[in-house]
Amino acid sequence: MVIIMVMVILGNFEEVSILGNNGEASPSQCKEEKDLLVKECKPIMLGSNPTGSCCQRIRAVHMECVCPLVTPKIANLINIKRLIKQMKGCGRTVPHHFKCGSITTP
Repeated sequence: MVIIMVMVILGNFEEVSILGNNGEASPSQCKEEKDLLVKECKPIMLGSNPTGSCCQRIRAVHMECVCPLVTPKIANLINIKRLIKQMKGCGRTVPHHFKCGSITTP
């Protein structure tokens, strides 16, 4: 499930209404965002393309909620090219040389 969350960290992220006063998500908000992301995007783990609701989650999640989960062990399991393709399929661009946890995009 963590692999799904990593997909969302590689694009430009939209602000959502659950932001706190300082513009960052609280720990409880991050947990809620991660749980919703996993729920909506679980089929991607089995090789499916993202659904509309999954893409919506991908566009809405805050990178500060998922970047800490990208450990070196997780990064070794990720196919960056596939992740970029999935992000583009959701209408998101992927910044070059973006660092998130243990991943840097090409």
